[in-house]
Amino acid sequence: MRRRPFCFHLVDVGVGFTEADKELQWTANGSDTKKQRLDESPPSRVLHIRKLPNEVSETEVIALGLPFGKVTNILMLKGKNQAFLELSTTEAAITMVNYYSAVTPQVRNSPVFIQYSNHKELKTDSRAQAVLQAVSAVQDGSSPSSDHGVLDLAPPPSPVLRIIIDNMFYPVTLDVLQQIFSKFGTVMKIITFTKNNQFQALLQFSDPVNAQQAKLSLDGQNIYNSCCTLRIDFSKLVNLNVKYNNDKSRDYTRPDLPTGDGESSKDHSLLGAISPLSAAAAAAAAAGRVALSGSGVSGVLLASNLNEEMVTPQSLFTLFGVYGDVQRVKILYNKKDSALIQLSDGNQAQLAMSHLNGQKVFGKVMRVTLSKHQTVALPREGLDDQLLTKDFSGSPLHRFKKPGSKNFQNIFPPSATLHLSNIRDGIGEDDLRLLFSNSGGSVKAFKFFQDRKMALIQMSSVEEAIQTLMDLHNYDMGGNHHLKVSFSKSTI
Repeated sequence: MRRRPFCFHLVDVGVGFTEADKELQWTANGSDTKKQRLDESPPSRVLHIRKLPNEVSETEVIALGLPFGKVTNILMLKGKNQAFLELSTTEAAITMVNYYSAVTPQVRNSPVFIQYSNHKELKTDSRAQAVLQAVSAVQDGSSPSSDHGVLDLAPPPSPVLRIIIDNMFYPVTLDVLQQIFSKFGTVMKIITFTKNNQFQALLQFSDPVNAQQAKLSLDGQNIYNSCCTLRIDFSKLVNLNVKYNNDKSRDYTRPDLPTGDGESSKDHSLLGAISPLSAAAAAAAAAGRVALSGSGVSGVLLASNLNEEMVTPQSLFTLFGVYGDVQRVKILYNKKDSALIQLSDGNQAQLAMSHLNGQKVFGKVMRVTLSKHQTVALPREGLDDQLLTKDFSGSPLHRFKKPGSKNFQNIFPPSATLHLSNIRDGIGEDDLRLLFSNSGGSVKAFKFFQDRKMALIQMSSVEEAIQTLMDLHNYDMGGNHHLKVSFSKSTI
């Protein structure tokens, strides 16, 4: 069952739904004459909010009003993408309407419309009050209202949030954060860093109200299932100074900034092109399609538009295994350009999908989507004479079996540069260049690490790198040394 990405499960609050409400919602959708009459409604502490995104939660609507005073009731009309929000005083509602007449209110990065309701109050409902109490607990006290306009409201202290990632089992990139937080407003700048052995970030919105909404909705939530917990508070800074646009910092208002740290612009463009999708779970959450945790998401992927002359269960196991532990692969009997790939869990499936969808494999652009299947069934014994299905659950080649493995920190999009490890003593550059050239690629550059057990090798294209990774990961170099191959974020 699909869940909303918030800590309390909210239901449609059917409070005070009278004939007047029906008239009001019809007016908002239809007659110009009645719309004009509605626009002329006198100030009321009940506000009518229209054009809300699908599946919006009560929490997100309440967050619109929190900077202006105490929210005392809410009525959601989810089938009509509307809501009524009741503030504690008419003055607070006037301030809110005046503010949003100058600044377009947004929910999930979509503009919404706010106007006075012809209702003076909403009927109290215990479920609505439970939601409001939960929000107040998260917020640690309501924002003060003011009779003197927006400038004296003292809403959020800063448009800059400080974010700490607890229990970081999967990697969280700068672009993952941008995907998640941009649903609350325009993200201008992000700086990521490690402090006290914790991954942290500073993120600046264009408006402090958006920062307040993001903090309210996301603090304490998990990016992935049972891990990568967001801890959010306001920064003392009110503006971030970003010097470089790379995978550690980004100023979205200044695309002209250098990458810094010797990172080439080519590598940066690759990151910029692919990394925004570096966690489909986060992207889907930003679009409101699935819970932030990815709970309930299938671990089975459907890969289509494959080169049926070249693809095998083993090659798909190796490629998708870069992003998760592949349990089973099934090439479809009646449609051999398609395959089902089952990973350990929904998080790994989403990571693999986000990185591999649209990549060119064996000359064809592969499409990867979530499958409706929960598992890949094995054929009855003796029925798979074409060896189209294979069970890899007992494979020793799973990269992510060991909790806390360094492999979790080295998940990158497909790139032309490959990282090689477990190189046997005595194997030189010429040997490795020859090996990778014989696999059908063209080696452009090579660089040994100091201990010569690891190296970077750059192929002429991402497609070539994908093919050589599938061919040569776990290649037996003799002496019980099997070559390990993965994608690198570096260039040579």
